[in-house]
Amino acid sequence: MKHLYRKGSKSSSVTFLLLHGTGGTEYDLLPVARRISSVSNVLSVRGEVHENGKPRFFRRLAEGVFDEEDLLFRTEELNGFIDQAANRYEFDRQNVVAIGYSNGANIAGSLMFHCKNSLKGAILFHPMVPRRGVLLPDLSQTPIFIGAGTNDFISPASETEELLARLEGAGASVEVHWEHAGHQLTFTEIDEAANWYKEHFPSHNI
Repeated sequence: MKHLYRKGSKSSSVTFLLLHGTGGTEYDLLPVARRISSVSNVLSVRGEVHENGKPRFFRRLAEGVFDEEDLLFRTEELNGFIDQAANRYEFDRQNVVAIGYSNGANIAGSLMFHCKNSLKGAILFHPMVPRRGVLLPDLSQTPIFIGAGTNDFISPASETEELLARLEGAGASVEVHWEHAGHQLTFTEIDEAANWYKEHFPSHNI
């Protein structure tokens, strides 16, 4: 998979898995990652599916309607790629925290839904419920931050609330930050995510 890797300044650092939104690239979330933690490793991946020339991580049938077969395939593919990257770049595979926006947040959610212990934690900006009618693995050791917009018509409040219920039902500790905004990513929610990260991963910020 097309990607970039940047080694952090601390050998025991978390590795951020950066997952862009529709039409993005592996460079989009680098400033976000730096704002959250300047010492962490970064593995940033570009989606391999194209929708009208725009990179995505999985196909959709319509706005808000996911191609579940492709979602499952791409989720397993991404999980396998992280395994390979951990070997190649020699980072701790058990210490990966996803930072995803929109479509990237959705595949990060799918990793947690379908691949047990694939992530140590996750920061999900404007996610949706990746899949319904499935039993989630135990997420009791997986802290999660969700950034959401009260006026987000792509990832509406009902999606956030349903995702929150599903994650908490699997034992996850979830914090939701609401912005009085739409689907755009704001500096305020990034800073709230940074505060959340410092609280849940304090030893990785020294």
